[in-house]
Amino acid sequence: MAGPEPRRCLVVWFPDWPVTAWSRVEASAGHASAGDGTDGGSRSGDPDAVTAPVAVLEAGRVLACSATAQAEGVTEGMRRREAQARCPGLVLVPADHGRDDRIFATVLDRLEQVAPGFQLVRAGLCALPARGIARYYGGELPAAEVLLDVLVEAGIADARVGVADGLFTAEQAARLTEAAERARVVPPGGAAAFLAPLPVTVLADDALAVLLRRLGVRTLGNFAALEPAAVRERFGAHGARLHALAGGRDSRPHVPRTPPPELTREVGFEPPLELVDQIAFSVRADADAFVAALAAARLVCTELRVGCTDADGRVSERVWLHPAAFDAAAVVDRVRWQLAAAEGLRGGVVGVRLEPVAVDDAAHHEPGLFGAGVDDRMHHALSRVQAMLGHEGVVTPVIAGGRWLAERQQLVPWGERAVTAASRAEPWPGSLPAPAPATVFPRRHPVVVLDAADAPVAVDERDGLSGVPVLLVEGARRRPIEAWAGPWPIAERGWDAVRGRRAHRFQVVDADQTAWLLVLEQGSWWAEGRYD
Repeated sequence: MAGPEPRRCLVVWFPDWPVTAWSRVEASAGHASAGDGTDGGSRSGDPDAVTAPVAVLEAGRVLACSATAQAEGVTEGMRRREAQARCPGLVLVPADHGRDDRIFATVLDRLEQVAPGFQLVRAGLCALPARGIARYYGGELPAAEVLLDVLVEAGIADARVGVADGLFTAEQAARLTEAAERARVVPPGGAAAFLAPLPVTVLADDALAVLLRRLGVRTLGNFAALEPAAVRERFGAHGARLHALAGGRDSRPHVPRTPPPELTREVGFEPPLELVDQIAFSVRADADAFVAALAAARLVCTELRVGCTDADGRVSERVWLHPAAFDAAAVVDRVRWQLAAAEGLRGGVVGVRLEPVAVDDAAHHEPGLFGAGVDDRMHHALSRVQAMLGHEGVVTPVIAGGRWLAERQQLVPWGERAVTAASRAEPWPGSLPAPAPATVFPRRHPVVVLDAADAPVAVDERDGLSGVPVLLVEGARRRPIEAWAGPWPIAERGWDAVRGRRAHRFQVVDADQTAWLLVLEQGSWWAEGRYD
């Protein structure tokens, strides 16, 4: 018996979207500040900065880079220093996912003036059922050309469109489209043949890709040729889902069910709320209940419609698409993003509506061999202990953002989302690059670093040393220094006379081959950590 006919999907992909988003912000800033004589720091307001080679960095690696940077040899995933070595004039920009989402929301608004109902997969990638727009514009390729022309009018020339059976195949078609071609249509039923020569790495599962290559399975066609039962037995439901993708079957091959009405939740606010953070906080409990109700029915939400109503009755409504399934945190994030991008809402928000547009069987989204989550028994046991000891009685260590090692170590109550994870992506000038010391002292140890004349080593205003470090004094122990590096300045809140801090970091190796991370602050030396 044949399965349901796959749904035709149109995908619009924006290559290197973080660079495009930053460039649009820079261009706007340059226009707004023209003639005021100010310097935007990282070349803000400089029209040349928009056309210069640009790389967006996250965690010290290139997240995305412009075409001019790629021409100089800069590639995604490259370390910062290597990228700068290949392209000395490279403009480095810290990643800002909020900026990416905000700018992409304005692009979606422009697209929806032509074809309403776009679904946001992530910033830089959106999807639309192809049937309606193709019928209106006389075909899938003419519809794609209309959307591309709209984007060109909006100042975005480097966008690609793919049309195919299912979201995954359509995205790959868009990614393989050349700049001159701009759009690629995979004929109905041709997904498997189109995907067959692609490498298994496009499945975005590194662990599975490595294992498959070791087994001699290098392309999606090779993977799709394996027996489905054997794949499910070896890799679980997750592997079976990727196997279906490799064979050209949509990630949700069944016809999406219409969810029962009781799964929709509405949140009312009296009086109306105006701050996005207030609304997001107020929606959190209902988001938890929303996901819990789906879980009770053994369902997960894959498409979510969020509706926000203001005091004047205006409604901001959008359908959001998740590459896997929504959890409560993802629901709250979508509400936050939608409110941040909404321009027509005034007078405060009186209500938020959460409606699952499409759901899927939860069994299709269970973690398999790779990417398994926390064991249920462990979760239940720790939850019981937490109930006895209190909310903060059981905590999980997480790494936060920051310049000082001690402040980067934080404890989050069990079950809570690590909200500090977002701050790790923020720029922290002066922070210590990886690898961090294996031992970080909860309280810095006082030490002394001496030069050859037995005088304490100091650093002047130009970061020059008063002498070469030759001896590390730790309590009563004197450790000869065999190698050292630094100083690396740390400046924090320089505008604040009370909370401002300025220090210099050093790395030293003593005669016992023990490496230390030292800090010189206000004339005093401290040991911040040790490389064991």
